[in-house]
Amino acid sequence: MEWFAAVLLALLIITLGSIVVHTLKVGISPMPSSGRAVQAMLGLVPADTTGEMLELGAGWGTVALALAAHAPKARIVAWESSPAPYAVLWLRAKLSGRSNLEVHFGDYAKQPFTNAQCVTCYLWPGAMKGLAERFERELQPGARVVSNTFALRGWAPESEVELDDVYRTRIYRYIR
Repeated sequence: MEWFAAVLLALLIITLGSIVVHTLKVGISPMPSSGRAVQAMLGLVPADTTGEMLELGAGWGTVALALAAHAPKARIVAWESSPAPYAVLWLRAKLSGRSNLEVHFGDYAKQPFTNAQCVTCYLWPGAMKGLAERFERELQPGARVVSNTFALRGWAPESEVELDDVYRTRIYRYIR
């Protein structure tokens, strides 16, 4: 049993170290969306979507898995670049059995957005600034962007929901 405890401790240290290193690299730590935020985001995404939906910075998979259940005819493509959250997301996706959910490890910034009908994200202000410019260039007219907490600079939200939580969290929906 000592070896089992040693393996668990080693995995914990590796996981925490991975999170710290990635946080220092990108400037923000992985933060899951609250249940209320996920429900508000889903309320701004049409359940009958049939095309591609991107979840950028998918973290632990909270939004990606909910999107896959909410819009079963859509192709959900989730991107995460932090190893520990990605591993959890990948495992959760496999265990969920959702065939419409694809999970990718890597930088979403290197991927095209041209086929996305909807993009969801919970990112930091610096990332949102860069995304605003890319969305303007790459998203097709009518594409939706749903963002937890952080607004797109220079874009006017089509819809905005303020949650009744301690942070007064805002969920924004933009239409390109």
